[in-house]
Amino acid sequence: MKLGAYTACLHDRSLPECLPLLADLGLTSIEINSGGNLPTPHINVDALLASEQARKEYLKRINDAGLELTALNVNCNALHPDLGVSTPHTHDLHASIELAGRLGVRNVVTMSGQPGAHAGALAPAWMVTPWNSAATEVLEYQWDEVAVPFWRDIEDRARRFDVRICIEMHPHNLVYNPATLFRLIERTDSTHIGAEMDPSHLFWQGMEPIEAIKHLGDRVFNAAAKDTRINEENCRINGVLDDRFTAPDLDAPGTICVGGRYVLNHFPEQPSWNFVAVGRGHDDAYWTGFLQALRSVNPTIAVNIEHEDDEMGGVEGLTFAAEHLTAAAAALAQKE
Repeated sequence: MKLGAYTACLHDRSLPECLPLLADLGLTSIEINSGGNLPTPHINVDALLASEQARKEYLKRINDAGLELTALNVNCNALHPDLGVSTPHTHDLHASIELAGRLGVRNVVTMSGQPGAHAGALAPAWMVTPWNSAATEVLEYQWDEVAVPFWRDIEDRARRFDVRICIEMHPHNLVYNPATLFRLIERTDSTHIGAEMDPSHLFWQGMEPIEAIKHLGDRVFNAAAKDTRINEENCRINGVLDDRFTAPDLDAPGTICVGGRYVLNHFPEQPSWNFVAVGRGHDDAYWTGFLQALRSVNPTIAVNIEHEDDEMGGVEGLTFAAEHLTAAAAALAQKE
C-alpha cells in the first residue's frame, strides 16, 4: 500500500515545488490532474504524448523525489448534454487513458458522467430516487442510449492501453454507489472498470465505506483519503439532500469553472455536511480500519489524500491529513 496525495490542492505551486513537500510529509504516491473539471498545471498532456523522452524525464523527476505517479485524474462529465462541456471532457479522458498507458501508470481516475433527461436536453438530470415511471424512463434513456455505448468505448480504450478506469462514486453522476458501479461494469462487460474508493461521498449518502470496500472486492482499484463531517443539528432538520447551494459569478475571484459556462457552487451557510481533512470527521481508529479493508482487497493500492476542507488552507489541510493517515497506517502495521 502506498500513501500519497492528489495535487489539485497545490495548483498554486509548480510540480518541482510540490514534490519535496509531499516527500517531507512521508508520502510516496502522487496523483496528478490531467484534464476535465480542473486545470493541469502539473502535467503537459500533449507534450508528453508527443515525446517518449519527455515522458522519461517527467517520471524521473517524480521518482527522484522518492515518489511514484500512481494515477492521472480527469474527473469530468463526458456525458453532459452541453457539447461545450462533454466534447473537451471526452477528449481529456481519451488523452489521459493513452498517456497513462504510455507512462506505465495503471490508474485513471474519473467519474461516470451524467446525461440529460432526454435527447436534446440542455442540462444533466440526476434521477436519484426513481419512485415513478417518468424517472425510470429517463434512466433507461440515460443508460441505454448514452452511458453504455460511451463506456463500452472507454473499456475498449482501457484494454488497448492496459489502463484501469477508477470511477469515483459521486452524486450527480449515474454511478454514485456500489450498485450503480456494478451495473456499469456488467452492462459494458468490463474487465478494466472499477472503483476509486473516495469515502467522503459515501459518508454523506449514509453508506459505510468499509462495507462498500468489502462488497466491491478486487474492483477497488484506487482510493482517496477524504473525510466528511455530518453536522447533526442541521442534518436533523434538512437531511443530507439540500438545494440551498448558490452559484458564484463566473468572473468572481476564486470561482472554479467545471466546464463550459458552469461553475462550482458554494455550500449553504448551515450545511448538513462538509468535506473535511482526514481525522476531522472520523478518528484515526476509523481510518486504520479503512486502510485495513483496502489492503485486504488490494494490497498494493495507492491511497491519495484529496484536500477539500474549506476551513483549512491547502498545505495546512494536506499536512493535517497526512499526519492522521500515516498514524492510521502505523497503527495498522502494529496490528498486523
